[in-house]
Amino acid sequence: MQFRDLAKQYEVLKKDIDQAMVSVAQQSRYIMGPQVKELEQQLADYVGVKHCLSCANGTDALTLALKAWAIGPGDAVFVPDFTFFSSAEVVALEGATPIFVDVCADTYNIDTKSLEKAIELTLAEGKLKPRVVVAVDLFGLPANYPEVKAVARKYGLLILEDGAQGFGGTINGQKDCSFGDISTTSFFPAKPLGCYGDGGAVFTDNDEWAELINSYRVHGKGTDKYDNVRIGMNSRLDTLQAAILQVKLRAFDNEVERVNEAAVHYTRLLENHVVTPVIPEGFRSSWAQYTIRLNSEEQRNSIQQALKEAGIPSMVYYPKTMHQQTAFAQTAQPTDCDSYVARRLCATVLSLPMHPYIETSEIENICSTLIATL
Repeated sequence: MQFRDLAKQYEVLKKDIDQAMVSVAQQSRYIMGPQVKELEQQLADYVGVKHCLSCANGTDALTLALKAWAIGPGDAVFVPDFTFFSSAEVVALEGATPIFVDVCADTYNIDTKSLEKAIELTLAEGKLKPRVVVAVDLFGLPANYPEVKAVARKYGLLILEDGAQGFGGTINGQKDCSFGDISTTSFFPAKPLGCYGDGGAVFTDNDEWAELINSYRVHGKGTDKYDNVRIGMNSRLDTLQAAILQVKLRAFDNEVERVNEAAVHYTRLLENHVVTPVIPEGFRSSWAQYTIRLNSEEQRNSIQQALKEAGIPSMVYYPKTMHQQTAFAQTAQPTDCDSYVARRLCATVLSLPMHPYIETSEIENICSTLIATL
């Protein structure tokens, strides 16, 4: 059994993917070929924004957004304490200071009460200027953007949507990666929409920011790549990955529907035994992971071992909060938020196999094995 069965997905899409890859080889336009621009337009149309600019990976996508906003030393950027490292890493790389805030116990996404508290404390301390809130769409579920926007607008903060795990999710029909002032996603193979290597994209309705990002991603280019008007990056999505993503995008809505059906089946079997994922009214997840919550770290370890012995893979996302990472040990943290929820989640969450082609019988086997250990 695979945690996220990319081989099965390839079997289903093999004919079209093979044809797309061969076409790129025949054209021999491997960098910024026509499929890249086509994909960018298709993604912009899918999400419902004006601009989509592809890049080398999801981390670079976040970096490009921060560069477009000139985020740097003296700036405070508010980041959930329960997320993947890159959500805060990019902040530090630009010389700004990540301020970690707690998350909600039910959705695992950023807690706006903790966010507002951190903003107020940062302002009171007076050492840093609040500039950006990074809202992460964790495990496929969009953050609560109506609440996030209310707080951000109150304090004049920009919203950077980290949709690396959330692409395909919605709030009242509005697509993920359309909620931020700038939004980003990742095409890492295991993501909801994944390529066969690394890849990422940036989304925005702002013409000026889009122009800056287009420059930054190609060595700070001006009129052409040999006219360098700023210090930039080398961050391009290669044509082969774009062609693969075009095929996968055509199948994507059907795959999102399938993972939602799988999630319903999981929850029906597990909801009386463990804490199952919560999807608020009006929200739809793209289920990058199906993540349950257990009573203790000891119980989680016991269950994970039992699943392993039965040939069932599982994953812990994430074993450490951001503020507990060694790399952030010296990071100034002008907040008395102890991230109680984030720390509790790190000790008790467990993600189970989830992908569009998981069989009902596999879900039933996973659940029965898990329940037998409780």
